[in-house]
Amino acid sequence: MRNLVELSYLDIEEDEKYNKTINNVFEVCFKEENLYDYEIYVSVILTNEENIQKINKEYRQIDKPTDVLSFPMFEKEEIEKAKLQKEVLGDIIVCMPIVQKQAEEYGHSKEREFAYMLVHGFYHIMGYDHIKEEDKVIMRAKEENILNKLGIFK
Repeated sequence: MRNLVELSYLDIEEDEKYNKTINNVFEVCFKEENLYDYEIYVSVILTNEENIQKINKEYRQIDKPTDVLSFPMFEKEEIEKAKLQKEVLGDIIVCMPIVQKQAEEYGHSKEREFAYMLVHGFYHIMGYDHIKEEDKVIMRAKEENILNKLGIFK
């Protein structure tokens, strides 16, 4: 298996279960979107509420923690061109304490919530969004397809 992810832990303890989930999720995402055979990759940072709040404030002017932030490096129409180079598709930052809280709140496993955050972030860096209802339907279908392929259900 090729390296699809550049992973960093920022002020949280490294966890082999997280590493495994990340690798599994992105292997399916890259294969599903026909990216696996190219040298592109994603950057993933796992962190705490304090750090994600600082980043959220700096880049989105929202002074509160959030579950996931995504920073695409390309516009949706530029991804085909990016596939020809060794490039990072974008950065995905996940707040693990919020993942835990949301898993409890929504009544599903931490693995499911974490996998969903990764898939959700992936589709944002691929240029998908959920602001308009018609776009949300497309993005949610793609997310659920990946989770189903991973065997991760609600």
